[in-house]
Amino acid sequence: MPSPPVTVVVDGKKFMWDGQTYETRDAADQARQGYERDRFEVRSVEHDGRCLVYTRRVVQQAAGAEDQVPAGQGPPRE
Repeated sequence: MPSPPVTVVVDGKKFMWDGQTYETRDAADQARQGYERDRFEVRSVEHDGRCLVYTRRVVQQAAGAEDQVPAGQGPPRE
């Protein structure tokens, strides 16, 4: 059986496989719900009779970015 694709593109958005193969749709749905609670976008796909879960999350703001000043915008150097 060939390995599932690591990434899929759905509606122009790239999703990454979570690395698990789920025997049933119910098991995949439980995983999907957990990812959704953690604010991931989730897609379920069937591959060779098994259910796969693909996720993506858009970073809203990089950690610590609120403290960073864009290049050339900082205080003058002496």
